[in-house]
Amino acid sequence: MQDSFSDAYAAAGVDITAGYRGVELMKKHIERTLIPGAGKVGDFGGVFALPDAGMREPCLVSGTDGVGTKIRIAQLLGRHVTVGIDCVAMCVNDIVCAGARPLFFLDYIAIGKNVPEKVAEIVAGVAEGCVEAGCALIGGETAEHPGLMEPDDYDLAGFAVGLVDKADMLGSSRVREGDVLIGLRSSGLHSNGYSLVRKVFDVENADLSLMLEETQRPLGEELLQPTEIYVRPVLSAMKTGGLHAAAHITGGGLIENLPRCLPAGLEAEIDYEAWEVPGIFCAVAARGQVSRRDMLNTFNMGIGMVLVGAPQAEQEIMKAAQEAGARPVRIGRVVREQSV
Repeated sequence: MQDSFSDAYAAAGVDITAGYRGVELMKKHIERTLIPGAGKVGDFGGVFALPDAGMREPCLVSGTDGVGTKIRIAQLLGRHVTVGIDCVAMCVNDIVCAGARPLFFLDYIAIGKNVPEKVAEIVAGVAEGCVEAGCALIGGETAEHPGLMEPDDYDLAGFAVGLVDKADMLGSSRVREGDVLIGLRSSGLHSNGYSLVRKVFDVENADLSLMLEETQRPLGEELLQPTEIYVRPVLSAMKTGGLHAAAHITGGGLIENLPRCLPAGLEAEIDYEAWEVPGIFCAVAARGQVSRRDMLNTFNMGIGMVLVGAPQAEQEIMKAAQEAGARPVRIGRVVREQSV
């Protein structure tokens, strides 16, 4: 078989041989993620054999998301691993809210110019996120977009699928008045609100190596801190039998996301003094003169996931989450909705 190349396509700005080189560089990262059920990578479709998990009503739960404008920070710093972790986190943290164990993940990279080493660095981060989430990276796509994107530009999105027995599925139907709210602390900004963050810090003109007073870390390092992956803590908390629901706190903050896992007639009563807000949020609020209400409705403010559970199971849930690597704190309870 002849080697694949096209002089005409290369003249138009697309280097297909660079694409093949990128795939070769990715392989070692992809192999780290392979788990039982994963098919070989390289076919037209990613294959995953569903496990015989002894479920009565197995349900597939899917989620898709991207990294957003946080990618601009990676581009400015020339560091591309952490955004791959972000991409996985944003997807698997959503599907685990249903109690689903992530099975597999696919990524999509749109890039101005295909530099194999850069693409491999991005995929290395995706693989790292998949290992942390316990799922397989079974495929993906890298698309070179000359003329549509600048050579150094790229965007990253992903797609995850998980499995849960319908009888074990978490959700609002399980939530009762008096349930406790247990917050799992975030690693920082995660991947939300970066259009505001970039404006506040004027990142295009800022020295990203300067130490941020509120965090005692360089600004660029703080802004690239990867999103926490909560798969293991949530699945561990489920084993207690007392977990009823979970909410991934993304864009919109606690104000928008927590009500999504509560039934009609109930609401969250939150003690906002129960945890210390990380310094990065204080820095954004102070430098951007952002109101407390806007901060709470834009950022996670230090709580990246909320577990809703039976009050008698509170200590078991917190212990399970902590042993799985999370930092839990009770932040409130579920109460009857107050009439206005």
